[in-house]
Amino acid sequence: MPPVEPGVQYADLEQQSETAQLGMWVFIATEVLFFGALIATYVLYRASYPAQFRIAGHDSLILLGSINQAILVTSSLTMVLAIRAARLADRRALVRLLLATAALGFAFIGVKGYEYARDAASHSVPVIDFVFKHGYRAPAELFWTFYFIATGIHAVHLSIGIVLVLILAARAARGAFTPLYHAPLEVVGLYWSFVDCVWFFLFACIYPLGRAGI
Repeated sequence: MPPVEPGVQYADLEQQSETAQLGMWVFIATEVLFFGALIATYVLYRASYPAQFRIAGHDSLILLGSINQAILVTSSLTMVLAIRAARLADRRALVRLLLATAALGFAFIGVKGYEYARDAASHSVPVIDFVFKHGYRAPAELFWTFYFIATGIHAVHLSIGIVLVLILAARAARGAFTPLYHAPLEVVGLYWSFVDCVWFFLFACIYPLGRAGI
């Protein structure tokens, strides 16, 4: 059953919700610093070795990256609709939308796993199995190093999000959330939206910018 009273340290449920969201925003701020530094490093090397990054970028699988882009955009929509369902006290829709969000997350991981397999088959894994293809020089390996580190870290964050969404779905099925109490949904929704936003930047760096003629 949802709590009818806030924690003893809060004046009301609204303050409790705002505090939880503030905590998530602080966490997101630290993550922005981390991913921001990672992307800034990529941009610096991309500007230093444009030709090599362009050659390596053309070997990335933009179709699979685009599919994952569409998957995450859709998952953001289902997450927002899930929060709306909680506000409308529509438990059935809430559970279904949370499960849909998790399913889309699994779909993203599946597509990315298939993409990794294709990359490994083309010997594009730095250190472990990297072959210098026609036109490749040493900086080309930097592109693939960024690719695997950045997308791998992102996949870990997304996997955490999937687990959190599934936990929320289980709680929602037991009637844990009401129009007055659904702060955990909003907090996880913020995290999910952040992970989706990170992918927007990674997608732009790896695929369009990676193969751009600039």
